[in-house]
Order: sequence, then structure tokens, then C-alpha cells
Amino acid sequence: MAGAGLSGIAAAGLLATHKYQVLLYDGNQDLDEAEIRKKSALLQEVEIILGDLPEDKLAGYDIAVVSPGIPTDSPAVVAMERAGLEIWGEIELASVFEQGRVLAVTGTNGKTTTTSLLGEVMGRQYQDVKVVGNIGVPYTSLVQDTTEYSVTVAEISSFQLETVHTFRPQVSAILNITPDHLNRHHTMQNYQVAKERIAKNQGKGQFCILNYEDPSLREFAGRIQAKPVFFSSANKLEEGMYLEGDRMIWAWDEKTTVVCSTKDLQLIGNHNYENAMAAAAMALVFGVPLETVQKALLSFKAVEHRIEYVTSKRGVRFYNDSKGTNPDAAIQAIRAMEWPTLLIGGGYDKASEFDAWIQAFDGKVKKLALLGATSEKIRESALRMGYPEEDIILTKSIQEAVAVCYQNAESGDAVLLSPACASWGMFDNYMQRGEVFKEAVWSLKE
Repeated sequence: MAGAGLSGIAAAGLLATHKYQVLLYDGNQDLDEAEIRKKSALLQEVEIILGDLPEDKLAGYDIAVVSPGIPTDSPAVVAMERAGLEIWGEIELASVFEQGRVLAVTGTNGKTTTTSLLGEVMGRQYQDVKVVGNIGVPYTSLVQDTTEYSVTVAEISSFQLETVHTFRPQVSAILNITPDHLNRHHTMQNYQVAKERIAKNQGKGQFCILNYEDPSLREFAGRIQAKPVFFSSANKLEEGMYLEGDRMIWAWDEKTTVVCSTKDLQLIGNHNYENAMAAAAMALVFGVPLETVQKALLSFKAVEHRIEYVTSKRGVRFYNDSKGTNPDAAIQAIRAMEWPTLLIGGGYDKASEFDAWIQAFDGKVKKLALLGATSEKIRESALRMGYPEEDIILTKSIQEAVAVCYQNAESGDAVLLSPACASWGMFDNYMQRGEVFKEAVWSLKE
């Protein structure tokens, strides 16, 4: 098992439970072995190696289960392959032990919202529902408890999909594919191939939900064995889920049914309407009654850190979109804003380009407060795209960015954290970044 984070510890524990010989390895030699063992009682008999991994230690092992944060072309993984080990990921391992049915969601943006909403729909219909994966709950931590009556809803990232081999959900979905994680995948083609692996093993009688507005996904629909079902926010479909004005319509078995009105949803933004359509379509092809889907859609609130309303002070609204970790996600957040906006952006550099993000400001962004490693790169992009230099503010922390935006905001404005970048380097993850933002907002004096 490679990686001593959440998924690595859960996977090692699952294997230890089934009496497999397990070696838990992490390249970070500064970790404390005793502290790792404290995280799970199942690790007491597991050998742990930190730092360098002697290749002779790999003898006698057949499979390396690699945590998603470890690139498959890293020296450690290459050494494992050279030693003849088959490379699995935590999702693949969990799927071997899965006893129930699985619905799986991937895409560049919207995964967490769609997965959470789908989980809520399923929870209204079935007694035993598990929501796992990239959403923050390791699949291997719960799969041991599945039965033939279980329904597992999984959010799956491109990192996790790189290492699946037999994983086969009953219903899959690819919400969208736009440039992201190119520092890891190296090319857009590699990234897309990773995403497409979610439907790799699906067959007839199973479904793959796809975004009709993505040309690459329309093409992909012709290459899969599962039945493709589209959702669309801009086109009327003969079959599938689509928007017609503010009505969400389900076309199926030569009948059309109004699912709901977007005006009645507690989500804002066209991208969220797409997420809702994808979740609804997944549930409906799975056999969930329409009434159950409708109730879940109308009661569902925004996921934390995804265009999450925080509070209002002095007539200024604050929104936390810390999960906007790439330019495309941040573009959707900007489009969802219905007010003049002061925007906080910047962070870890994933080799993204920011011109399209700046262009999407479309006169809506009054001030641009930047922080993190990408500050200068974004600033140069903004100036190149004609954004006023006097409206760009370089800051050193979330707290400073929040304060300066509040100082420059007027009643009726919105302050939006939507970084278009990962959180690494300044924060452990996007959740921590979002929490720090909210704390900074709540500490402001009116």
C-alpha cells in the first residue's frame, strides 16, 4: 500500500481485515510511525516503511495499491511496476469487495455537488446508502459493510480513475471535461482518457450519463457499451434531461415530463442546473421514482465550499467557492453571481491558463484580490486581457484579501472566494482554505 493518508490507511486496514500480508509505505520520512498506527487499530500488524523503499521489500507482493495523490509515473510506482506488481488504486480495491450496486460520478467540475445530491436522492429511496470517494470518505473505509441491498454513490477523480481495471458501476456520469491537473496528466488527451475510464467496463443494460454540451463527450458516447444518456442546458433532446426556459424536462420512453423549475431550486447558476440534471438522470435510469427525485432536488442546498453563501455584512454578500480549484470552475462561479463582485483568486499553480477566466469577468468584477504562487501569473493575464491595473490588489493571505475586498465593497455587492487554483502550498486542502475564508468573513466588523 503506497501512501499513508486517509485512503491509504483505509485500504491497508481493509486488506489487513482479510488477513492479507500488507506493507504500508510512504515516501515522507518525517511522518511518525506511531501516529500512523494510532489512526487505525487494523494497522497494528502491518509493516510500515517511511522514506526510501528498498526494492527487495517488494518481493513476495503481487499488488501495489497506490493512493490517488501519488503519480503513476513517480519513481516509487515505477519501481513497483519493475518488480512485477500490478498497480491498483483504492477505488479498484474497494470494488473487489463491493456487494451492492454502484453509481459513479466524475468530471472536471461539479462532482461533489452532483454526488451529494445523488446521495440525497438515493437516501430517500433506499435504507443503505453510502456516499464515498473523492468527496472525502475513502471507499475502502465503508465497502466492508455493503450488502446486496446497498447502494454506493461514488465521486471519482481522474487521479483515482488512472488505476481502475475492473471497476464497473451500474450508472456512471461524466459531467464535463475541461483542462485541469495538466501538471499531473501532462496532456489534455491523457486527462480525458483518465476520465473516460469510468465507463471502461460498463456493458449493455448499464448507463453512462453525459453532458451534451461537451463535443468530446458526444463523440465518446459512440465508443461505449453502456447506453449513453445526455443532459443539456442549451438544447432540446429527444431522449434525456434538458432545460427549456426554467423547466427541467425528462424525455424518456417517448414521453416528456417536467421534473421541476430551476426557480424552485436552492442552487444558483447554470452549472448547478447541469449538476442537478445529471443527478436526476442518474437516479431515474436507476429506477428511482420521479416524485422521490423531485423532493430531493427541491430540498437540496449548496455543498459547503461550492458557491456557499456565508453571510451578509453592511449589505455585502459573501460567497465561499473554495472548491473552484481550476479556471473553468471559477468561471461558473462568476457567471452565477448576480451582483457586482469583488473576487479573491490565486493559489497553487497546476499549469493552468487564466485568460478565459479573466474574460468571463465581463464587467462584473469590480476588484481582483490575488494571493498565492499564481498571483503574478494571473495579474499578467488580467492586464493582457484589458482588466484595469488599478483594480488588481496583491495580498499575502486570505484574511488580508477579505479585509481589502470588504473595504472596497458597497451595499449590494458580493465578495466571492473562487480561486481558480488549488490550495496546496498555503493550505492542506480546499476545505481548510474555505474555513479560513469563512472565519475571516465572520470576524469582520460592520
